[in-house]
Amino acid sequence: MKKNLRNILTLSLGLMTTVAFGQDWDVDSRTRIDMSGDENRMETSQRATIGATWGGDDWGIHVSTDVNYDLGVNTNSVEVPVNLYEAYASTNVMGYANVTVGRQALNYGSGAILSSNDWAANRTTWDGFTVDLGVDMADITVGYATRNNGGADAAEIGGNTLFANVGKAEGDWSANLLFINSTREIGGASDVAGGFSRSAMGLDLTYALMGGDLGLGLSYNTATDETDGVAAEDMDMMDVSATYQINDDFSVTAGQASYGEGGFSQPGTDMSGGLAGSGKLGYLGADDENMYVGVDYGMGDFTMGLTMNMIGNAENDDYERTVNAFNLGYTMSDNANLGLSWASDKVGDADAINYMWVTLNVTP
Repeated sequence: MKKNLRNILTLSLGLMTTVAFGQDWDVDSRTRIDMSGDENRMETSQRATIGATWGGDDWGIHVSTDVNYDLGVNTNSVEVPVNLYEAYASTNVMGYANVTVGRQALNYGSGAILSSNDWAANRTTWDGFTVDLGVDMADITVGYATRNNGGADAAEIGGNTLFANVGKAEGDWSANLLFINSTREIGGASDVAGGFSRSAMGLDLTYALMGGDLGLGLSYNTATDETDGVAAEDMDMMDVSATYQINDDFSVTAGQASYGEGGFSQPGTDMSGGLAGSGKLGYLGADDENMYVGVDYGMGDFTMGLTMNMIGNAENDDYERTVNAFNLGYTMSDNANLGLSWASDKVGDADAINYMWVTLNVTP
């Protein structure tokens, strides 16, 4: 109880400080009802984020805090976690670069390699620095950081990561290229040869045809792990898709995702944890192939989406998996929206696992 009181006081102090001294402040709340799995299950969680921003022409400071709370839980025995989400300072260096230092949420490309997993209660953040180079030919960012899985007290499970991202959009096409190299000590070892390292690359391409009505997309990601100086089997995945905009409200998407012999995954991203951990299908297994088709429809304040995934395996003809997902959204006002998400995951002759969430987002 004392811990909860301390957290509430901390939250109140942060809010008062934000309002009193911040040049810009924001508060948002996400309430989610999870009815996945057992038909009698209903768990309600809330994540509230409070942020403040100060700045001038060539500098800025941003601080935000996440408060995660399970509604209906006895607060006398359960601590309410208050986590530092982001805390960074940025400055412009003579017009040549923008340098940001501190805790940041990072999202690049498709998100398969580097993203914050906003779906989760404890979002992924990075402690370190980024440098955005002020060049006209492309958006170039380099950085060095340590990944956190959640708030300020979470274990640093990502090791040290050096990354470079290059993005370019020109006319009907866009491209994004991301390189990362992560190292982590194992058993007290202090060098890569005695520990673990991962090198990964992600390439994302899009191209618009027919006046923008037809969009083509390609995403290719690859990674190689090295433990105690010995390289493991390469991992890779590729996704090719096409989206046709039938009219302003209706679109159809079809595509195929293919995984290599080593599969592909990356912790702490928008695809980590599958349906339960990210609300998405997420990463598949080695040699898996997913043919998918989806439709999206918007009507005023309502949006609807349906996606069917038909998953097989290049090395196992008997493997069959079907994942169907449905989403319904309603914009209640400029400050609030309500969403319903449902998914069914069935492998072979086994019973399907069903997922369902109702989410309310409020931004005053």
